[in-house]
This record gives sequence, C-alpha cells and structure tokens, in this order.
Amino acid sequence: MVEPVPADEAAENAPVQPEGWAGAPAGPADDAELSQAVVALTDEDIPAADRRRLLGRLVRIEIGERGVKDLFRPRKAIGWITDTVTRVAPYIPVRDLETLRAHHPGLDREALAERLIRNASRVTAGIGAAGGGVAAVEWVATPSLLSAPVLLAAETVAVVAVEMKLIGELHAVYERPIPGNGTQRAFTLIQAWAERRGVNPLRVGGSVAAAMGTALRKELRDRLLRRFGRNLSTLGPFLTGAAVGGFLNRRATLALGHEIRKDLAAPPDQRVIEA
Repeated sequence: MVEPVPADEAAENAPVQPEGWAGAPAGPADDAELSQAVVALTDEDIPAADRRRLLGRLVRIEIGERGVKDLFRPRKAIGWITDTVTRVAPYIPVRDLETLRAHHPGLDREALAERLIRNASRVTAGIGAAGGGVAAVEWVATPSLLSAPVLLAAETVAVVAVEMKLIGELHAVYERPIPGNGTQRAFTLIQAWAERRGVNPLRVGGSVAAAMGTALRKELRDRLLRRFGRNLSTLGPFLTGAAVGGFLNRRATLALGHEIRKDLAAPPDQRVIEA
C-alpha cells in the first residue's frame, strides 16, 4: 500500500514552474548536488519519505537544466537521461568484498549474491513506488502535470544508478572487482549495464567521455529508451502508478542481476565476455 503524501512534502516536491508562470527554472545544476541526490537514492535503508524528497529534488534539477518543453520531446529527454547517467556514474558507491561480508556476515558467495540482487530489487521497487507518490502529488494541480516526463526521467536515472551499483558489487562477490578510479570504473559499469554482461577489465581506462564511443552511446541510449518507456506506467493517477512502477522496477532489476550473476559464475570458457 502506498503511504499518503504529507502536505509539507507535497509542497517540497511541487515542480519548478517554467517561464511564463510565477517563478522561473533554476540555473544549471551543480554536478555535486545531482550526484549526491542520485547516490542517496541507491541506499538500501533510505525511508520512503526521503526517496520522494530526493526524486522531487531531481525533478527540480532537470527542469532547471532543460526546461519542461524539451522534456516533452523523446530525444531531448533521453539525451538528458544519458548525459545524467554518464555524469553520476563516477560517484556511484560500490562496496568491496570485505565490506559486503561485514554488512552480510555468514553468507557464502551464492547467498551473498542473491541477497544483493534481492536488496537492489527492493530499492528500485521503492523508487518506483516513490515516483508514483510524487506523481500523485503532481496530479493534484493541473499545471503540475507538465512535469510528469521530468519525474519519469528522474526515476529512470535513479534506477539505473542502483543497478550499476549492483553490477559492481556482484563483480566484487565473484572476486572480479572492477579496477580503476571512479571515472574509469564508471565506463565499465555503463558498458555492463547497457550490454547486460560482465565487464572485461582489459577495457578499463581513460575517461568516460573518451570511452563513450558512438556504438556504446547508442546502445546506452537504446537501453535507456526502453527503460524510460516501461516506466511510463508510474504516471497513472490516484497512486495506481506507484504499485505498477514498483513491480516493474523490481522485476527488471531481478532479471538484470541474475543475468550478470550467471555470467560471472560461469566457467571462464563459457563467459559472455572473457576476463
């Protein structure tokens, strides 16, 4: 059941109004503010109310950067999502094996992998439910409906961040940690998410911008477009979108986690990408 949205939270999540209305969009968002909001949304223990607030913050950031009009255009919206995923990927926290074992003591490799997949799917389900809750706030005032595509884009970015974190931690569990600094690791996480495969450590290196060649960028955009379209269900009125969005997010994360796990657990000669 979706929790009712408190009045003070509704006010906080009210979308920034575009030009022509009272008020104006915010200026370009600082990468630190953007990454902090997305990273916080990947936390397994964040309360539902905080998830809604963080999604509301991403909504305001998006409108400030692109405006409402651009986010009604599919190519513009997907372009914003692709750029944002690329910007926040270096900041996604990935725990190493020692930290994971400390957080989940007594679990063997397979049990730990299963726990991580289950927890990540719960987080993305929570993001879907929170997105539906914010959408319900926006259905209250007709002009606010204009920010619905913005909410959808914010939810997509948050879910992708959770799944990239899951991919990195599954690699740690199977003792194939992704090497490199945050920027180098970001490219391999983007690649693995777009291709739904384990990463090849021989490809790690350079900057995300340099590594994001035309083929990979197109693959990422295509994958994001499918996810973006699927998440349209979260925009249903009267909180119906929250339940559907949560279910679909959970199912997609479980499927991705099991694909990556299967690849990493396979014998070396059967892996999709050789390490």
